[in-house]
Amino acid sequence: MSENRYPLFPLSAHLLPEGRMALRIFEPRYVRMVKEACAENKGFVMCMLNANGDKERNEHIHKIGTFAHVVDFDMLDDGLLGIKVAGSHLVEVSNIQTDKDDLRTGICESISPWTCDLSPRQLAPMDERLKEIFGNYDELASLYDEPKFECPTWVLNRWLELLPVDGAQKQHFLAQRECTGLLNYLSALIA
Repeated sequence: MSENRYPLFPLSAHLLPEGRMALRIFEPRYVRMVKEACAENKGFVMCMLNANGDKERNEHIHKIGTFAHVVDFDMLDDGLLGIKVAGSHLVEVSNIQTDKDDLRTGICESISPWTCDLSPRQLAPMDERLKEIFGNYDELASLYDEPKFECPTWVLNRWLELLPVDGAQKQHFLAQRECTGLLNYLSALIA
């Protein structure tokens, strides 16, 4: 595999930088992906599914993904592989190819992080509502050793992961390379 070609893991759930996610791995192609990522101390790219894209032409994967690495794993009671992944940084995916076992890989170029120069006052009440969600959902809170409720980028990324909007809308916010659009959108939703 070339230096910037990585396995792709398309999901309907979304992982963004500094995010954490618990996954159950059962498809052979993804078991292989996780084994290789752990053995080679490399990662893979978590991608958002494009419901309108043609799967045969690999258009079912949105172009902005998150580079992720495995931070913990375990065999689950049902015999499946359980992993916890952490998002590192955004990448732009291109030139998607399909392996014999249907694992997709793509050329992944790093995208510079959002500019998000907000004061704590501008973040309110989003930070407080996010704390409430973490307080009510132990399975979410347990993924994070130290939540960063005081960090605007961290808070906005967690909201973007949690929002029940489609991948195209999330891709729109990520492509803006700054957080004002998302901040305004969330401000209208969370009062």
